[in-house]
Amino acid sequence: MENTVSTKSIILNNGLYYGVVLILSSLIVYALGMHLDPTGGYINFAIMAVAIIGFPIIGMSTFQKANGGFLTWGQGVKIGVGIIIIGTLVSIVYQHLFTTFLEPEFYAQVEEVTRKGLMDAGLTEDQIEAQVEMQSKFQGTIIGDAIGLLFMAFVGFVVSAIIAAVKKKSEEETY
Repeated sequence: MENTVSTKSIILNNGLYYGVVLILSSLIVYALGMHLDPTGGYINFAIMAVAIIGFPIIGMSTFQKANGGFLTWGQGVKIGVGIIIIGTLVSIVYQHLFTTFLEPEFYAQVEEVTRKGLMDAGLTEDQIEAQVEMQSKFQGTIIGDAIGLLFMAFVGFVVSAIIAAVKKKSEEETY
């Protein structure tokens, strides 16, 4: 059977939904005033963890349904990683808009919180300066964005590979 189902719209739709979920969770945490608090980070992480599993499952299931119940491992991985990359790109664009327009002092606030935490941990002033300098090289930069995107693509690959291995169903298996 020739595969005529396109993965493009499934990847784009679910990737955009994934990005919107990340943005909404970030905005909610910000509106609650928890954006610099560790609890806000835990909330965002929990939502992201559920979404990074849920959206690839939804995308693969949508494709499988449209493809007569069939899904290869490769198709599943392609769909899952594509969704995570699109959503992460949306989130990166939002983060830049957030730190430019909504909260331009965000990175200065993060630096202040970091300094306080490192002082409380007993680090010397030189150690604190080195840590803050290293942190500033990656926050809001293309290098930091690229590293974040690569990391999320890797996580998306691992998650998608597992989900696709469970969901795969080929024509050969039905005979």
